[in-house]
Amino acid sequence: MGGPFPRRLPSAYRAAARRALRVTIAAGTGFYVLLYGFDLAVGATYALFGAIAMAGLSHLPGSGRQRAMLLVGVVPVCWVLITLGTYLSVRTWSAVLGMLVVGFGLAFMAVGGPRFAGAATGLQLMYILPSFPPYDPGSLGERLAGATFGLALLIIAETTLLPEPSALPYRERAARAADGAARCADRLRTAPYTLPEAAQRTARALSTGLRSSQVPEAERPAGAGVRQRALAHTGLATRTLLGRLTVLPPPPQGAVPPADDNGAGGEQVGATKGPDPLRAVMEVARESADRLRGRVPDGRAHTALQQARQALAAAEGGSPAALRRNAALLEVADAALAMSTAADIAVRGRAADVPAPGRFWYARQRAPRLWWRRLSGHAAGRSVFFQNAVRISLALAAARLIAGIDTLPHGFWVLLATLTLTRTTVRETRTTERKALTGTLVGALVAATLLAVVGTDIEVYAVALPPLMLVTFTLGPVKGVGWAQALFTVVVALVFAQLAPATWQLAEFRLLDVLTGSAIGAVFGLLAWPRGAHDELRRSVAVLLRIAAEIVVATTAQIAAGGRRVPVVTAPGHRSLQHALVMAESAYAQYQSEPQGLGPPQVRRDWQAALIAAHHTLWGADRLLVPAEPVVIPPLGREASESVIRTGDRIAAGMLLTSARMDPTGDTAETPAPLHAPTASATMAVDPPGAARAYYATMSWLASLASDLERLAAENATEAETDTDSDSDSDSDSKQGAGAAAASNNRGSIAGTPGLRARRPTEHP
Repeated sequence: MGGPFPRRLPSAYRAAARRALRVTIAAGTGFYVLLYGFDLAVGATYALFGAIAMAGLSHLPGSGRQRAMLLVGVVPVCWVLITLGTYLSVRTWSAVLGMLVVGFGLAFMAVGGPRFAGAATGLQLMYILPSFPPYDPGSLGERLAGATFGLALLIIAETTLLPEPSALPYRERAARAADGAARCADRLRTAPYTLPEAAQRTARALSTGLRSSQVPEAERPAGAGVRQRALAHTGLATRTLLGRLTVLPPPPQGAVPPADDNGAGGEQVGATKGPDPLRAVMEVARESADRLRGRVPDGRAHTALQQARQALAAAEGGSPAALRRNAALLEVADAALAMSTAADIAVRGRAADVPAPGRFWYARQRAPRLWWRRLSGHAAGRSVFFQNAVRISLALAAARLIAGIDTLPHGFWVLLATLTLTRTTVRETRTTERKALTGTLVGALVAATLLAVVGTDIEVYAVALPPLMLVTFTLGPVKGVGWAQALFTVVVALVFAQLAPATWQLAEFRLLDVLTGSAIGAVFGLLAWPRGAHDELRRSVAVLLRIAAEIVVATTAQIAAGGRRVPVVTAPGHRSLQHALVMAESAYAQYQSEPQGLGPPQVRRDWQAALIAAHHTLWGADRLLVPAEPVVIPPLGREASESVIRTGDRIAAGMLLTSARMDPTGDTAETPAPLHAPTASATMAVDPPGAARAYYATMSWLASLASDLERLAAENATEAETDTDSDSDSDSDSKQGAGAAAASNNRGSIAGTPGLRARRPTEHP
C-alpha cells in the first residue's frame, strides 16, 4: 500500500523543511519588498542576508517562540556590528583589525552556553557583510533598516509558522526526579529496606533525564547567572540523591530503623536512634518538587532534615555495618539538603535563604561578577573556547586582509567560506573543504549555465529564487556540506543577478572566493591546535588527576590527625581542582563532537570516569573537612589512621599512574607500570576494631574513588559503557557551552556551518 516511497518524510527532513519555510518566507519577503517595492537594493541585500545569517547559517536552539525571543535580543547587537563594519571598512587595516577583535569576541562568547554559541556564526556575518568596500557611511541607515526588517520578518515567522511544541522545562524535569527520590526514600523505610529492580530502573531513568546530553539545548541551565547555576546545581544534587538511594545498604541484620519521627524501633539492637532520616528525606524531596513547580512550601521539611542529620552525626557506637549505613545515610541527607537549597535559589534567586560560606558561593553574587568569573577563567591557552576563538578570528582576519589587498570581487564570500568551513581539527577541516569545493564546483557550473542561458531576464531569477531557497535550506542541513555549497552557490547567483546585471563569470568568482576561503581555513586549522580537543583533553585530564591525587593525600592525612574544623567556603585545593575540572569538561564536550576520522584506531579511554573521580574528590573533601559549624575532631586510632592513610596513598598512586598514561607531553615512558587499581571491595575488606565514625565516612569516599579507578584502568571501555548512571556527572555548565560551540563548528548545515555526588557547579578561581 505504501508503494516505493515512504508515507512520511524522515524527521530530519521534516524539521529542516519547517526551518527552510520560515527562512525562505522571511528572507524572500524582505528582499522582494525592499528591492521591487521601494527600489532599495542595499536594504534588500541586508534584509535577505540578515534572515539567512540568523536562521539559515546559525543554529538557534529551542522552539519557535524561544528562538524569536533570542532574536529580539540579537537585533541591537546586529545594529552595533553593522555600524562597526561600515565605519571600519574605510581602510583595509582597520577592517582587518576590527575583524580580529570582533571575530574573537563573538566566537569566545560560546562560553555563555548553547544560545550564545548558536548565534555566533550569524552575528559574525552581520559584521562581515558591511566590512567590504564601498565605504559608504551614508548608506548606514538603509543597511540598518534592511537588516531590521529582515530580522523582524524572521521573528514573526518563527512565532507563527509551523510552531513546534515546547520541550519539557528543566525545572519540571528536576521536579519529577525529586518526586522519584521521594518515592525511593519512602520505599526504603520498610522491609526489605532495598529498592526492587523496577524502582531502580525508574530512578536511573529519572537521573539520566537530567543529563545535559538528554536535555534540549534551549532548556539546559547553562548560563552564568545565579538562577541558572542553582538550577544546574539542583539537577546535580537530585541525581546524587537518586544515586545514593539506589545503593543505600540495608540495616544490619536484626536492626530496625526508626519508623516515624519519634524514633519507633530505636531501642532494638543496631537501630538508628532519633528522627527517621529517610522520612525527612522523603518530605524534603516533595517540598523541593513543589517549590520547582511554583508553589511556596513553608520550609519545615528542610529544617526537619537538618535536625535528622544532626542526630545522625551525633550518634555514638554501633557495629561496623551500622556505622557504614550511618555514613551512607549522611551522604543521602547531604544530597537532599543540597537539592532543597539549590531549588530554593533557582526559584527565588538572591532572595533565597542560603548558609554562608558554603557550596552555594554564587547565591549572593551579582550577574556581572559571575559572568566575569566564567569569562576570565577561560581566557587562557588551555581552554578550548579560547583556542576556537583564536583560530577562527585569525583565519577571518587573514581572509579579510587577502580579500582587501587582492580586491577580490565579492570578497564577502571569502570570509563566509572561511567561517563556515573551518573546523576544530585539521582532519575534519580537510574533509569538509574537499566536499565543499566539489559542491561549489558543481553549483558554479549550474549557475554559469543558468546565467548564460537566461541572461538579463530578471523575472526568471525572481520566480526561481523562492523555490530554490526552500530546497536549499531543506536539503543542505540533511544531505551535508557538499549539497549545501552546491545549492547555495546557485542561490547567491540568482540573488546577485537581480541586484545588478551578471554574467557567467559570477559563478567563476564564487568558486574562486570559496577556494580562497577554504585554503585560509585549512592553513589556520593546521597552525592553530590542529588536533582540536584531543591533545587538550589528555593534558587537562592528566592535570586533573594530579591535583585530585594531592587532595586525596592531604584529606586523608587531616582526617587521621584530627583537629579543629571551621566552616570555610571550600576545602584546601578545591578551587584548583575545580578550575582543572572546568578545562577538562570543556575539552571533553568538544572532543565528543569531533569525528575521529580515518587512521589507526586509538586506545579508547573512559574519559568520563576521570571526570567523575574529580567530582567525587571535590565532594568528599568538602564533606569530610568543611563542617556546618566549628567542631573539634579527635584523631583516629593508630590502626584506623594507618588504614585510612594507606588506602588514600593507594588511590593517589593510581591517579598519578593514570595521569602519566594520559600525559601527552612525550617525556613519559612509552609503557608505564601497569595500573592495578584498588578495588572497592578490597578497600573496605578489613575494619580496625573500635574505629570512629570519621573512619567509615572516609573509607566510603575512598571506595567510590577506587571504583572510578577500576573504570579508568579498563582501557577498552567504550563510550556507551562509560555513559552509565552513576553517582556523579560530568555535564557542567562549561561542558554545555563547549559542546554547543564545537557542534556549531563541526555540524553540516546550509553553508557548511558549523553516582554523582552533590557539588557546586564547576567554576574557576
